[in-house]
Amino acid sequence: MMATLNDTLTAVHGIQVGHATDLDALTGCTAILCPPGTVGGVDVRGGAPGTRETDLLRPLNHVQEVTAIMLAGGSAYGLAAADGAMRFLVERDRGYRTSLGYLVPIVPAAIIFDLAVGRADVYPTAEMGYAACEAASSTPVEQGCVGAGTGCRVGALYGNAYATKGGLGSAAFYIDDTVVVAALAVVNAVGDVIDEQGQILAGLRRRPDGDTFEGMLNALRSLQRGIDTDHLVPGTNTVIGVVATNARLTKEQVNKVAQMAHDGLARAVNPAHTMYDGDTIFALATGEIEADVNLIGAYGAEVMASAVRRGVRTSVSLGGIRAWNG
Repeated sequence: MMATLNDTLTAVHGIQVGHATDLDALTGCTAILCPPGTVGGVDVRGGAPGTRETDLLRPLNHVQEVTAIMLAGGSAYGLAAADGAMRFLVERDRGYRTSLGYLVPIVPAAIIFDLAVGRADVYPTAEMGYAACEAASSTPVEQGCVGAGTGCRVGALYGNAYATKGGLGSAAFYIDDTVVVAALAVVNAVGDVIDEQGQILAGLRRRPDGDTFEGMLNALRSLQRGIDTDHLVPGTNTVIGVVATNARLTKEQVNKVAQMAHDGLARAVNPAHTMYDGDTIFALATGEIEADVNLIGAYGAEVMASAVRRGVRTSVSLGGIRAWNG
């Protein structure tokens, strides 16, 4: 990897990222603003997704370009943050222009469930989405307990006391002097986050004050066998994110990159894509340079895995949930 001061999503020229964070309610949202001509795609694999405008991104459908992506906490309530992004973009004359001349910003969105952390009656609003857009810049992405990553947790099957703090992470890889692939992940997983050596980095703790992990696969066996089910709290988890590149790709190819990026999610989270998760990955191609879609997809998986791990490593203990090194 080439030395660089920015190894986050904004390493892709023209991409801007901004956060709005509520540290009292422990929730927030993250806006990803795209340069003109950015082609978008998506792959939804979790069994409990909360999304907006994902059908529009499928290859069979008409609109090619994406104006922004909104990632938010607040469960389905948090999808309202995309309304604020639309207002922000309309004010700046950015969006899809219909054949009749009407301006419509294309703002796909996905949410995580963070109502069990902080306050359940406060969640991202249109105003917060607007603020995230106002804060967007091309500087290296702030990571950890910020934006959509504020209320994240990993391995919450026994509740917050046994969970590990999740968060927002980002990573980038320079394939050569001209082509870059980057990712941003909001890590709120059911499964364990696995490090580069295959060891559990974050997950369900055996004891609230302990440093060893139960292993989510072992814990899920308890569900099957009906053991300790009074203490189990299944569901309400998700990993959502974005992989972006400056490559020139078609809508079909961008959707393929989103699909391949899920391989990276599955390398870093075990198990992934359960019926309790809403795992959703968007893909963006800004179209600056020709590149092979297989190469972009392969590295998309690599940077997604790195972004997931960084989401854990940059987080701190918050809301009664211990960080991975706390």
